[in-house]
Amino acid sequence: MLRYIYRIEVHFRTQVVYIVSNKFKESPTWFIDSKVVTSKYIQDFEKFYNEKFKRNNKPLLKHHKKYINDKYAPAWKTIEFITFGANLKLFKSLKDESLKQTISYLYSLKKVHIFENLMQTVVYVRNMCSHGGVLYDLRQPKGINTIYDRDYSFKDSHSLDASIKVIRFLLSQISKNREVEMRTKLQSLFNSFDSNPIIKNIIESKIGYEF
Repeated sequence: MLRYIYRIEVHFRTQVVYIVSNKFKESPTWFIDSKVVTSKYIQDFEKFYNEKFKRNNKPLLKHHKKYINDKYAPAWKTIEFITFGANLKLFKSLKDESLKQTISYLYSLKKVHIFENLMQTVVYVRNMCSHGGVLYDLRQPKGINTIYDRDYSFKDSHSLDASIKVIRFLLSQISKNREVEMRTKLQSLFNSFDSNPIIKNIIESKIGYEF
């Protein structure tokens, strides 16, 4: 799962940096610019961007050694080192709704709140994977918005099956080949337990997958 989630994460981060940086070329550190993002985000980021953070990310440390008067490194350097969840928080904090709309459109989603809901779904699964959480009975704390494409439809909006459909949908907007690869591997994995009634029942009742 992480392999495909990472593809979404990198693509999303790249689009945010590229699109917002081109909109605010005069502000290379637009992520702490009150004209671009909310004051709450800036306050939180100022606490986060500390000496430990710079030491843990060598390119940032190198930047500050070279440009000793810079309080922050430019966006194209800094945002590379913040987490998927932090990138989504940055996106939500953008004041310019048209920028959010532009990025949402890249994933064939017209409504920003639906895009945010789907991305939050992926972040939740990513965090579960990264911290060794159990996935088969994963329940999203918030329901997942319906995807109006029958290839990615689901019955239970809190289930792992719904989360998988979201990941596949977003992945399909980036690389259809990777989406097909993910779907094929998952189908092969689940179908390998077709003759095991106990595990098959878990897959159907807990994950929500239909054989």
